[in-house]
Amino acid sequence: MKEWFTEWFDTSFYHQLYKSRCQDEAKMLIDNLEKKLNFQKTQSFLDLACGKGRHAIYLNSKDYHVIGLDLSRNNIESANQSANKHLHFFVHDMRTCFRPNTFDFVLNLFTSFGYFDDDQDNFRAINAVADNLKSGGKLVLDYINCTKAINNLSKHYEKEVEGIKFIITKQIEAGFIVKNIDFDFEGSHHQFQERVKILTQEDFKAYFKKAGLICKEVLGNYHLETFDEQNSDRMIFIAEKLDICLN
Repeated sequence: MKEWFTEWFDTSFYHQLYKSRCQDEAKMLIDNLEKKLNFQKTQSFLDLACGKGRHAIYLNSKDYHVIGLDLSRNNIESANQSANKHLHFFVHDMRTCFRPNTFDFVLNLFTSFGYFDDDQDNFRAINAVADNLKSGGKLVLDYINCTKAINNLSKHYEKEVEGIKFIITKQIEAGFIVKNIDFDFEGSHHQFQERVKILTQEDFKAYFKKAGLICKEVLGNYHLETFDEQNSDRMIFIAEKLDICLN
């Protein structure tokens, strides 16, 4: 049985539904991270689960060396239209290491985590991040604030994009926030599902500790303000690779 994200993210409908995602917001996040974490031109960056590469492409435009990885071949084909000698994209599963001890920063942005049914796969992904990082390297992991998302759950709404009416329903199911997406196109009915695991700060910190990472800070939005569990839209973790694993 295919994992839901391997099919849905590879369709044109996914990008059609989310075409309004703001490029300016992506740029703001990169600019703020650059300032806060004091990015250097000599450092190497991995954009993990990069989609079509909007963060990686912008970061590269600021003269940084960037590699983007994504499981979707269609996403990588699109991203590779912007590739150059300091910007490369590859199809890769985040649950396995790409290049050991190579990167100063791994960026995992816009809730590109928590999709796996088996919680061990979440740890495998974090452990692979740690393997990809140099000693002292940092992970930036941007996740939804599940507490606020659950408290403000919109259970049903419709969204029309380019002539397609997407019917969206959401519910909590077996520890996941589940979004069902139904629509008709050219006489056929289509149905897809997104599943994001309900994870807390403590869950992430446990993953980090087991993988030899230490959480340095938790931020609550793309302005990088301090995280507040009741009010913040995001949980943005800054974690650093230790010389000695804390297992």
